[in-house]
Order: sequence, then structure tokens, then C-alpha cells
Amino acid sequence: MNIDFLFCGPEDAALTIVLAHGAGAAMDSPFMNEISTGLAACGYRVARFEFPYMAKRRLDGKKRGPDRAPVLIDTFAQVVAQLGNPESLIIGGKSMGGRIASMVGDDLGVRGVVCLGYPFHPPGKPENLRTEHLKGMKTPILICHGTRDPFGTPDEVAGYGLSDAVTLHWVADGNHDFDVRKKSGRTQADSIRDAVAAIADFADMVGNFHPNSADYTN
Repeated sequence: MNIDFLFCGPEDAALTIVLAHGAGAAMDSPFMNEISTGLAACGYRVARFEFPYMAKRRLDGKKRGPDRAPVLIDTFAQVVAQLGNPESLIIGGKSMGGRIASMVGDDLGVRGVVCLGYPFHPPGKPENLRTEHLKGMKTPILICHGTRDPFGTPDEVAGYGLSDAVTLHWVADGNHDFDVRKKSGRTQADSIRDAVAAIADFADMVGNFHPNSADYTN
């Protein structure tokens, strides 16, 4: 499979942050652009890619639903293999992309995982949880999640019994795209900068440890 990457940030960075898109928007959506340029400005190399269904959409303009989970998982594994040296990689993405990254993080031996708005459950269906693998996860993972995100509220998430490897960063008043209400006194750009800062802190922390090292403590 030929995977096209969109890179930004210094080529000689010690860590590369690999970001996958969400279910409905491409790797160069405004949200993905802002997150990526923000992380690049912090000194990280950022690599974006598209799953097969989105790459096809780019070619012919036809909207398609996401590929089946095995295809998404295999694509992420191929991405890591093509970039090489998984110990220098943090993988993650927006919503679905971050979820898939969290599902393969332990197997691929990467430094960490970052999720931007994790889809804990479909909106309005809190009984349909997508959290089972997060309960036993060993690789350090940061989930940046809006407090108004319909895919999982703070009260709901508090009861999920997630692994100690999971760190939650709550984006104040943010929805699934980290957008906020006017009355909050903030903007979506503020929320994205807040998330970028949290990711940079996380990357600095895990950059000094291998995820499977006995010396790592969350």
C-alpha cells in the first residue's frame, strides 16, 4: 500500500507525532491543520496520512463511509512500519483516528498515543461503549476531550475504569471539535492552543521513557 504523508515541523526532531483524521474530514481539515502547525511550532515533526477510503475520496471526490476496523488497523500498522523506529513515534488522531491508534499502540511499541476527542460512545447511546481496550492499555495515552463532547461527558468517563496509562485533558466548554460557546469567553483557536500545549507536555514526558520500560510511571 502506498501511503502519502503530509509532513510539517523540523526534520531532525527527536519525536514524530503521527496523526490520523476523523471519520468525516480529511487530513488537511482546518482542525487538523491547526493542531499540526501548533505541534510543529513546538519543535515536533508531524506526519499526517489518510485511511484508504479518504485517500480514494481525494482522488474522485466521492464520499464514502470509513473502512472496516481491520483495514484501519492494518493501515496504521503500515504507517508505523513505513516511518520506522516506533520508539521515536507518538501516534494518534482526531476521533476515529485516535481510537484506532489507541487500539494498536501496545502492539506497535510506540512511545505514546494522543487522542483528539475520543469517541467513547456514539452520541445519545452511552451504553455502546468503545472503552474495553483502554482498561488494560500499557502505552501512555493522552486523551484531549471537550467537556461538552456528546461522545462522552466528564461524569460518564469518570466511571469507565480506564487504565492508569490513560491521562485525560479536559478542554473547557469544548465540543467534539473543541469549539466553545461565545459565553465561555474563549474561542476554538484558544481551545486548540490549549490542547497543543497539553500534547507537548505529554510528548516531553514520554519522550524520556520507553512505554514498556519498568522505569515508566504514569
